Amino acid sequence: MSDVKPLVIAQVSDLHCGSQYHIPSLATRVVDEVNDLDPDVLVVTGDLTDMGFRQEFKAARGLISRMDVEQVMVLLGNHDARNVGDMHFEELFGARSTELRLPGVRILGLDSSEPDLDGGRVGRERYRWIEERFSDPDEFKIVCLHHHLLPVPGTGRERNIVFDAGDLLRVLTSSGCDMVLCGHKHVPHVWRLEGMVVVNAGTACTHRLRGNTQASYNIIEIYPDRVRVVLKHPFGEPEPVADFERVPRRECVWHPASGGDAR
Repeated sequence: MSDVKPLVIAQVSDLHCGSQYHIPSLATRVVDEVNDLDPDVLVVTGDLTDMGFRQEFKAARGLISRMDVEQVMVLLGNHDARNVGDMHFEELFGARSTELRLPGVRILGLDSSEPDLDGGRVGRERYRWIEERFSDPDEFKIVCLHHHLLPVPGTGRERNIVFDAGDLLRVLTSSGCDMVLCGHKHVPHVWRLEGMVVVNAGTACTHRLRGNTQASYNIIEIYPDRVRVVLKHPFGEPEPVADFERVPRRECVWHPASGGDAR
């Protein structure tokens, strides 16, 4: 692994402020650990609240503001889009889709929420924007959204994958996207697809858990030659879960075979 200091991203997700499952002691511990980590970027991949109420958003803003990170990206989740919660989100956090640029790295945040629905979509109207923002072949490209793009093991019947996941995956792979950060299912997992690393986060500070999973967040380390994903349970030791060599990303174009149509 390179001796160069990596760019470090803390990915925290599914806070669910206001829920009976939200555990304040875990939230406080996550704040302390993130501040000790001193990451370059904090990404919060949605479900800040339980029901999208204003007081829940204010509690989430108070929690996030205690994390002393210069570059912060906060995204809307399906719980946040309940009860016209997107209005409070925009007032307290800003735009629902956003962008961060760091030396050699570009991060796009996409709003995948739908009002009062658990499922999500990104939509064709955003595809061109993604392609335009990812036009520099030398940048490390990251997309962040709440809903998961791929089915997550250990979460039962698949219901809430992004509705336009197939088209969005095509746009991301053809645009040279290197990494996708998601949340939503409360189960951490990592995939590598066509050279693109897809990282799903668990819930950071609730007991709304599946099976034997524990509350957790992710630490992503981006080196010049590698990408490392570390799972962190509040109060627990860091657990490296993935270590991938960085590979050049090229446009992936599918050419249908001649002599027949695809059905």
